[in-house]
Order: sequence, then C-alpha cells, then structure tokens
Amino acid sequence: MAVIAVFNQKGGVGKTTTCLNLTAALAIAQKNPIALDMDPQGHLSLACGVKNATSPDESLERFFKHQTPLTKLLRDTPAGWQIISSSLGLAKVDALYGSDPKAATLLKQGFGVDLGLTGAPILIDCCPMLGVLTLNALLASDRVLIPVSADYLSMQGVHRLDSALNVLETKLKRKFERRIVVTRFDSRRKLSQEIYEKLKQRFGSRVCNTKIGENVALATSPMHGKDVFAFSPNSPGAADYRALTVELGKSGFFEAEEMLCQ
Repeated sequence: MAVIAVFNQKGGVGKTTTCLNLTAALAIAQKNPIALDMDPQGHLSLACGVKNATSPDESLERFFKHQTPLTKLLRDTPAGWQIISSSLGLAKVDALYGSDPKAATLLKQGFGVDLGLTGAPILIDCCPMLGVLTLNALLASDRVLIPVSADYLSMQGVHRLDSALNVLETKLKRKFERRIVVTRFDSRRKLSQEIYEKLKQRFGSRVCNTKIGENVALATSPMHGKDVFAFSPNSPGAADYRALTVELGKSGFFEAEEMLCQ
C-alpha cells in the first residue's frame, strides 16, 4: 500500500484532523493502516488517545537519534490502528542533521527495512515547515495529500506549496502525485464555494470532489482522544471523511506505485 504525506505549511487547515480520520476510516475498512506523527507538537499522538502519547522513549525521536527500528516504536491506539508517536525532541532533528545531505533519506531507509514489508497504508502527519523532517516524509512517500481550509489565505498558501513541490520535483527528479482536499467548508458561505471553484479551476482533478464541512464532532473528538468515527459515527464529519476515503480509494490513491504499474 501507499505511503501518504499529509502536508501543508499553513496551520489551522485540518492537517492533523485529516490524517487522524483517514487513518481511522482505513482501519474500519480493515486496511490495517499505520500513522506516523512527524510534527513535534504531537497533536496526532494526543488526539488518538494513546497513553503517555508524547513520551520520547517511544517516539520517532528514538528512530532519528538512536536508529531504533520503526517496528519497535509501533503503538496500538484505543481504536485498534497503530501509530508511531511524536515528541518535542523531534524539533531538534533539523539542528542535528541539517548539514547532512543524506539525512533526508533516513525515513525511506527505515521503511525499506521495517514498515515497507508490512504492506499496510502509511499516513504521515507532517511538520508544517519544509525542513529535514518534512523532507524525510516527502522522500519516503508515494503521494501527498494537501488539506486546504476554505478561506482566502489558505488558497494563496496552496499556490506557494504547489510551487515548492514543483521545485522539489525538479531537484529530486521525481514526481509527487498530490491531491488537495478542501476543509472547514461552510455551504452557507458564498466564499467557501468560490474558494473551491477557484481551486478546481487552477488544479483541476487534483482537487477532491469531497469537501470536509465545518463540524462540531470533528473539533471535539480529539479532546476525548478519539477519531470522529469512534466519537460520533453518525455525524456529518464522519460522513465527510468516509466519503473522502472512498473517493481516494477509487482513484488508487492508497495503492503503492509498484502496484499501480502491475
């Protein structure tokens, strides 16, 4: 299955919410997903209800600092899927490896030795800065999913992010297949529809048809350490992420590159 980086350099666009609930939806579909929390803030780790969620001894920090195998860092969430959690120490990775040109490939190498053998879809909640951590996530990924909230500044941000990915593609001599999902969509606001239509005009089929609406359950569920399906399975938020999972699945977004080429 694919490795998917969930990334946006702008905060407040639903990056962690999207990673959390897509992983949960894939687990319900019995795809046995694995989530990686590569944001030092550790919001994904906290949101999924793991005890001592941001403990350095059980986080990705040990992989980068001590080369601990990724499989030894897997932790079970109350909802049944697995996560490798984050910790504040991850913020030091850029300082530790910033001058090493090979540092950006560490995670990809780790997948090859460990998690890549499981066949499970892997979703990475990226750090919102384009540094060593995010480069690790991108180089290890088959796909990039970009959540964009339905507001003007977010729309401008996705243009810059798309340009940055284009530059990376040229430097790395590889393509990043990407999808854009509009979040915090309010059907009562004309601006939300205008933002969606402008994104469609600019990026075409890269923009998902499914829109994630503003929803109390999506905002509240992390406070209870649950994804939206565990917290409020009949809510509009659950319906939206269920629909997004189906849409991405039908397009082959969760399939690894080599499987699509067979």
